Amino acid sequence: MMKQLADNLWIFDGESVTFMALPFATRMTIVRLDDGALWVHSPIKLTETIRQQLSSLGEVKYLIAPNRLHHLFIDAWLKAYPDAQSYGTDEVIKKRKDLRFDASLNQAQEWPWQKEIDQLLFTGSFAMEEAIFFHRGSSTLIVTDLIENVSGDTFKPWQKYVAKRVGILAPNGKMPLDWRLSFVFGKSTARAHINRIISWRPSAIVMSHGEIIEQDAEHFLKTSFSWLI
Repeated sequence: MMKQLADNLWIFDGESVTFMALPFATRMTIVRLDDGALWVHSPIKLTETIRQQLSSLGEVKYLIAPNRLHHLFIDAWLKAYPDAQSYGTDEVIKKRKDLRFDASLNQAQEWPWQKEIDQLLFTGSFAMEEAIFFHRGSSTLIVTDLIENVSGDTFKPWQKYVAKRVGILAPNGKMPLDWRLSFVFGKSTARAHINRIISWRPSAIVMSHGEIIEQDAEHFLKTSFSWLI
């Protein structure tokens, strides 16, 4: 289902996937750049309906695999849009050597979208890194698993209990506990990252899994990352 959140920014909610015995809804975010090109964050399963909807928005130009867990559908998108450029973190590129990547999100360079979208690589963990983005035009922070804020409405009681214990149950979503624990030797690095993210002063937060934050986004970030700040 396509939903417009702001000027030149849309989300598409996809099918659920099971991870760590919990069902997670999937979501991708689309930004239409000033030149009409579409920037696709964390592509979900590509359907004919989605293709038709995208054709009404612009040309798919950039495909983003922001961490090592969000790459499942890149291959199908590259086949459907062979002229699109794909970008992933070093971890994704190493994991999916079968895919074509035009550049690594770990390497500082002049990004085609940098006039409209800020970004940083959230590091400090021995488990995973993630590319974080900020669409300046709508003041929207775009993350993947950095924050999960699931409603739990479709969860069984024991699944809802687990989600709450690991800190991803809305409205108090956070980075999942296992990832948080992996910053034991890199908290100062991660703290610098979150401080920069807060300095962007986002008014909304879109994550791949969970309820979107449309009010008091800065307060939500400070609360969600109180373990780090």
